[in-house]
Amino acid sequence: MINESEFITRLKNPLTKEAAYRELLQLYKERLYWHIRKIVINHDDADDALQNTFIKVYRSIDNFKGESKLFSWLYRIATNESITLINKNAKRLQISNEEHQTRAINNLQADVYFEGDDIQLKLQKAIATLPEKQQLVFNMRYFDDLKYKDMSDILETSEGALKASYHIASKKIEAILTSD
Repeated sequence: MINESEFITRLKNPLTKEAAYRELLQLYKERLYWHIRKIVINHDDADDALQNTFIKVYRSIDNFKGESKLFSWLYRIATNESITLINKNAKRLQISNEEHQTRAINNLQADVYFEGDDIQLKLQKAIATLPEKQQLVFNMRYFDDLKYKDMSDILETSEGALKASYHIASKKIEAILTSD
């Protein structure tokens, strides 16, 4: 286990920044990829958002104040980059964010990087029907198994609100999955 404060010091030190940054990539790239992928759905978009996330981290590490865990800060940046990418793509296509997400879900079966079965596809479609905030909360809790405290740091909202969002999202998904 790494000492986070020492690791952050290495990330901020010009002499050790490159090596520490490579270590950061190894530690978090896969976990952040899957977090982003659950938001943007599409593999290529996830790769773009992940790259943007790490560029932003590299450029902004000196501004990291340590008020949250490093991983919470990374997740917040990745979440924001994912939402920005969805907004940008939807605007470019002149459609709503919801329509963009629906298209992404409908194209999921054709995605060579999607290895899920029919049940996983149905779950992804159910998640896509949720409002954006509930999607984020559900994905972070259900798939990433994040604690409400960590989610609170990432999404900058109260644990109580997150618990309520997760409960509502779970009930909606359960209703969709059991309706057939």
